[in-house]
Amino acid sequence: MKNSTLKFLLLVSVILNAAILATVGYSYYQHTCRRGIPFGPERRQFLRKELSLTPAQTDLLMKQQQAFHARISAMKQQIFQQRLQLLNLMQADKPDMKQIDQSIEGIGDMQENIEKAVVSHIMDVKTQLNTDQQKKFFGFIESIITKREHEGYGPHGPRR
Repeated sequence: MKNSTLKFLLLVSVILNAAILATVGYSYYQHTCRRGIPFGPERRQFLRKELSLTPAQTDLLMKQQQAFHARISAMKQQIFQQRLQLLNLMQADKPDMKQIDQSIEGIGDMQENIEKAVVSHIMDVKTQLNTDQQKKFFGFIESIITKREHEGYGPHGPRR
């Protein structure tokens, strides 16, 4: 091969490798360096550290959070069951649009109840925090909402 062809192939290889490294680095940054409220066992330490909570505040908020998540989980299960019923209604040979509309309204009512429960929980948490902690807390919530919107997340995960 000619010397210029080898130089061209080397240049393409270097550019491709640089692009791959940049992509891997960006992906690593997205998953490890960005702050968000973690889920799982590390949540307690995160709340204590990032919001500067006292141990008593941490314990109280964790108890409230567990009760909240149990309540929301039950509500989501009801929505799941209602959606299965809606699917059955739509699969009928002669679907009853009145029943379908009622089912959709029922799902909407349940989703509204979830939103109200979320707001109620957030307001309960707010009462446990001082002014500085509240600012940090609402900042986290805003960053999560903003991140989900910018990353193309809908209510059930990434948009395709």
